[in-house]
Amino acid sequence: MTLQGLNGVIQVPGDKSISHRSVMFGSIAEGTTTISGFLPGDDCLSTISCFRKLGVEIEVVNEETVIVKGRGIQGLQEPTEVLDVGNSGTTIRLIMGILSNTAHHHTLIGDESIAKRPMKRVTDPLRSMGIQLDGREEGNFTPLSLRGGNVKGITYKSPVASAQVKSAILLAGLQAEGVTTVIEPEKSRDHTERMLEAFGVQVKEEGLSVSIEGGQTLTGTHIEVPGDISSAAFFLVAGSIISNSQIELKKVGMNPTRTGILDVLLNMGASIEEKNLKTDVAEPFADLVVKSAPLKGTEVGGDLIPRLIDEIPIIALAATQAQGTTVIKDAAELKVKETNRIDTVVNELNKMGANIEATEDGMIIHGGTPLHGASVNSHGDHRIGMMLAVASCIAEGETIIKNREAVSVSYPSFFAHLDKLKGSK
Repeated sequence: MTLQGLNGVIQVPGDKSISHRSVMFGSIAEGTTTISGFLPGDDCLSTISCFRKLGVEIEVVNEETVIVKGRGIQGLQEPTEVLDVGNSGTTIRLIMGILSNTAHHHTLIGDESIAKRPMKRVTDPLRSMGIQLDGREEGNFTPLSLRGGNVKGITYKSPVASAQVKSAILLAGLQAEGVTTVIEPEKSRDHTERMLEAFGVQVKEEGLSVSIEGGQTLTGTHIEVPGDISSAAFFLVAGSIISNSQIELKKVGMNPTRTGILDVLLNMGASIEEKNLKTDVAEPFADLVVKSAPLKGTEVGGDLIPRLIDEIPIIALAATQAQGTTVIKDAAELKVKETNRIDTVVNELNKMGANIEATEDGMIIHGGTPLHGASVNSHGDHRIGMMLAVASCIAEGETIIKNREAVSVSYPSFFAHLDKLKGSK
């Protein structure tokens, strides 16, 4: 028997991208940084672990409050052990940029998923800035070794719109000689630019170009982390496709480079109301109220993709319940996430009766398809695990999700929140 409605109010956990950066930038700032709304997920805890190994004093006051005693970039110590980033692509790519500013030696490793994710998109431009970098397959895969110092500013035209690539290069440019500029094919999320400015760094933006002048330092500050819209996306879709639902999501981040999910769902006919928008902060946020609504198919591609790349698995689920066909294209980046998310989404949802075809750069989803229970697998990918959990709510019969614990990477309280909305005791 399928679920008959999700109702209630929840606060989704803090934004993962912003939580990572708040710890990193606080660590290399002069003075103390306090962080509220921090996400205590596995990935962000990996970031804390790495910076503690670099000699930074970081106090986790409670689940959402963190105090970082900054050492300045040159105050970072050479670690006596390897820096293990766990499952976090953001940690490994951004920390490479930061460590480029020191003359110390560092070795970076991660889990099995990280070992398969391409790093040359960062190691190649960093090498052109004068950084010594090596690793498997000429620096494309972990383990990686890095020795920085004497960084030269560059102008880099990135082949991909990637906030991680852009951030790594800009962070390497903090202490570089001259100006460092990154030019992207489309605008990627801008959390690094916004937060650097909050820490007192001057950043210049012109269209798709972002520049930073070398020799700048960061000053400790207070960072308020809004709720993660990538986490909210699962309940925005659940509230839309599960009959008799009304969910209020408090204090969700509304950074324009991240709100592609709202554009797509509204275009599909979703009922989403925005309340209490706050814009006088580094990262704007608002409360979102979603109600059940009939959806229709759409096309997702082009410059929308960098604004919703992490939300595509849950958009695909929404499309299975929409009338008509949905086409997702220009999303080849999905192949190098925690899993190949194109293949994983297609295979796992098709097990449940969906009608989805994989393409080279996305998928074609034939909507209006009833789902049935099945044995499915997150494959260790947190976003796949949460998407399948929402799918199980509309599927007839029992669904078994293997490796569901992967959701703790970004949303440790996900299943508790889902049970709360179901009315479970």
